[in-house]
Amino acid sequence: MTLRIDISGPPSERVRFAASPLAELTAMLHVLAEPGHHPRFAGWAADVWAGLRPELAERLREAEFLWRSSQADFLIPARPRPTLAEELDDVDRIDDETYVTAALVTTCGSNRVHFPGTSPLTDPTARERALDVAQARGALQEAFAERLLADPAAVRARVRGTLEECAGAFFDAAWADVAAQLAADLRLKNDLLRRQGVGAALASVSGAVSLAPDGDRIIVDKVQDKATTAHDAGVTFIPSVFGRPHLVAVHAPGWRPVVQYPVAEPGPAEPVSLETVTLRLEALAHPVRLRLLRTLARGPHTTGELAHFWELSPPEVSRHLAVLRRAGLLTARRHGRYVRYTLNLPDLTALGSDLLAAVLR
Repeated sequence: MTLRIDISGPPSERVRFAASPLAELTAMLHVLAEPGHHPRFAGWAADVWAGLRPELAERLREAEFLWRSSQADFLIPARPRPTLAEELDDVDRIDDETYVTAALVTTCGSNRVHFPGTSPLTDPTARERALDVAQARGALQEAFAERLLADPAAVRARVRGTLEECAGAFFDAAWADVAAQLAADLRLKNDLLRRQGVGAALASVSGAVSLAPDGDRIIVDKVQDKATTAHDAGVTFIPSVFGRPHLVAVHAPGWRPVVQYPVAEPGPAEPVSLETVTLRLEALAHPVRLRLLRTLARGPHTTGELAHFWELSPPEVSRHLAVLRRAGLLTARRHGRYVRYTLNLPDLTALGSDLLAAVLR
């Protein structure tokens, strides 16, 4: 399962490395929304929340689905600018249909909620589908989607204002702290790109990123089967400190491919028993369950959502979820008439090191 990016074209335009203030702010917002994904920054997140004005905290919560489960494509710019303000100006230049569709997309595995040939702003069927998906995702997302469809200009202005307020509240200080680390990483990547070529530069990004033998495709090892093309536009690689452990890829049609990669090193994990490791490995030894985990890694989902996105029957999904729950990899919580399943991220993250520790001791 991979994401394949076609980069055939002039070599000088195929790959670019650059830092993005907006992409790093988006990574920070994801940390604030999902601190369980980023235990290294849990203390930072708690301090930020404690210091936020109540109004800003509420505004972050009302729009958090733009960066919580997955990042809206316009928040990871293909043409990074030196300042956050310049990048937000670029976002303002996106037309309403493109902005709204990107904002309403819910990433689920290798599938997305698409509105092919239609716009939820003008087509009643696409609008109803968007609101149905938002409703299943929770009251906050439903309310945001309703406001966005009713008055895109007002919501866009409010989102920009919220991001601008984040600058003074926490982003400027955090950006100053990570700027040197990002600059050092970019020097390394651009030096490798210049001296040894695209393959060496990609190899330094992550073990999950490589250049195909023919030199015309970038292979990103993710639990999805997708292909996109860059051609003359090339691919932008953006380093991130707050993004670890995520490797974020923008690859939707109409968007220039972008990969945001972590520069920080992962910390050690605490091992568990061999019996538990064996149970979890057996639970993961099925391609359907891996696909379900990809979706659940981005946030809680219902059985119905999982069945729809992966074109499975609800009973089949339920059987796979039961296996994952018995292995201790999922929890289930009821929210009104919905039961949402949540991935136990720390346990899944630790599985590789747990296996090695169990084998060696």
